[in-house]
Amino acid sequence: MAKDLNTKGVVLTGVREIDSKLGGGIPAGSLGLIEGQADSGKSVLCQHLTHGALSGNDSVVYYTTENSVKSLISQMDSLGLYTLDHFLIDRLRIYPLYFSSYVKDTEKPLIIMDDHLTNLPPHFKLIIVDSITLLMAHSSSMATVDFFWTCKKLCGQGRSVLLVVHSYAFEQETLARASSLCDVHLNLKLEQVGERMIKAMEVLKVRGADRPTGDVVSFEIEPKVGMRIIPFSRAKV
Repeated sequence: MAKDLNTKGVVLTGVREIDSKLGGGIPAGSLGLIEGQADSGKSVLCQHLTHGALSGNDSVVYYTTENSVKSLISQMDSLGLYTLDHFLIDRLRIYPLYFSSYVKDTEKPLIIMDDHLTNLPPHFKLIIVDSITLLMAHSSSMATVDFFWTCKKLCGQGRSVLLVVHSYAFEQETLARASSLCDVHLNLKLEQVGERMIKAMEVLKVRGADRPTGDVVSFEIEPKVGMRIIPFSRAKV
């Protein structure tokens, strides 16, 4: 894992091969969409980016639908991504999200989320919403695009906003419109190689990257390591 994460103007994962595939990292001020299958590594990627931003002296807000504050910090610790000190000095804020399937006004959660994002203190430079799947499931195409526009405005203030979603949450037309607003679009998936399943990240788009972006990188998730790259030759064996 890379030791120096203080590269100005980008958010890094700290995994050299992945940052290289991103063209040198995610440019600051980007709106990013991280989509993919369940268990394809979307959350772990976001946790690496969180650790990278904190190590580069940026403050982070992390919204999570799958963890409590304690469980997210513990999960990151188990991957060697230590964040408790940052949390204790308010450089990392974690907001668990809970959605009810019985909400009568199905777009109210999206409105509340809009309001919460726009009222965050300005020193939080990286915002991650993991995930927006349930928000999208109850929202119209127009409301979804409006939400992406809200996030885009935050990026105009010098923040980076990364939205995580399961691929099934969007209709194709809505996905195309949302993606067109994004500076970064990544797709994560599971692939069967022999008798095992490996994770793969496809870089669909990174605007403003310092170097050309790559296509696909394969990886596994290991305790105390996090994302461990699988060389192409081994992935195809």
